[in-house]
Formats: sequence, C-alpha cells, structure tokens
Amino acid sequence: MSNFTHFDKDGNAVMVDVSQKTKTRRMAVATGKISMSAACYGEIKGGGIKKGDVLGTARLAGIMATKQTAVLIPLCHILPLEQASIDFVLDDEKCEIAAICTVKATDKTGVEMEAMMGASVALLTIYDMCKAVDKAMVIGGICLLEKQGGKSGAYKRGDGL
Repeated sequence: MSNFTHFDKDGNAVMVDVSQKTKTRRMAVATGKISMSAACYGEIKGGGIKKGDVLGTARLAGIMATKQTAVLIPLCHILPLEQASIDFVLDDEKCEIAAICTVKATDKTGVEMEAMMGASVALLTIYDMCKAVDKAMVIGGICLLEKQGGKSGAYKRGDGL
C-alpha cells in the first residue's frame, strides 16, 4: 500500500476522505527566506521602497493567502482557520528576510499547506514590491518547521532552520 493518500487504488487523484475523522486542534508553522542586495535590504529597513510598507503589505498578503490555499492547491480541503499570522526575522549580515507563518484551526485535517502558502506569498509580495530595486532576489527554503495535532502527532524540524 502506498503512503500517498491522494491516490485511489487505480492511481487516480482523489481528495482524502476525512468524513470519519474527529476534529482536533491543529497548528502548523512554516518558513522561507528571501535574500537580496544590501541596497534593497537597506531600502526595506529604511522605508524607502516607493510602493510603500513592504513588510506590512507582505504580512497582509501572507495572511490572506492562508485563507485561499484550497483554491490554489488541488485536493486541499477548505478549512475554517482560527488564526493566521506572519512574522519576519531580518538578518542584517546576510541581507535576508525570513517569513514565519503560523496557522491554527480545529478540524479533521492539518494546516501545513496553509502555513507554507502564507510564508510563500509573503515572500513573493516582498519580491513584487522590491523588484524595481533588485531583480536578482532569491526566494528559497520554504519548509514546515512544526505541526501539532492529528493522527500523525507532533512534528518539529530538527535541523535548526
């Protein structure tokens, strides 16, 4: 038997049947990073990007994205989210910004995809708002840091990201 739950016995894509599962408290934290030139990083920190408040806009975009995950990712369940947040960690030495998205819900399936969507869209928004200053920015390292709840239990990434 395959570990891939989004396929039926014939290999067809299916939405996982969660109808018999019990609702439990779910939480997921995901992150990713965007690196950029020192000039671009300085403009973001100093509020000099002409399009406006980069991190404030990226925060709002990331939160909004968590609520649209099922629209964009095939086979994701629509979940009533109870909490979504985006935090940023700025690394002056590397000229890098990490987006950390936390999502919570009480439901029959997890919120890992919602957390990764939030982090990704927050970073893409930073790119969009700053591309006039630095088109060579690089987004990467999108990953799950932690999850709680559900049949598989708790998970915490062990590589210190």
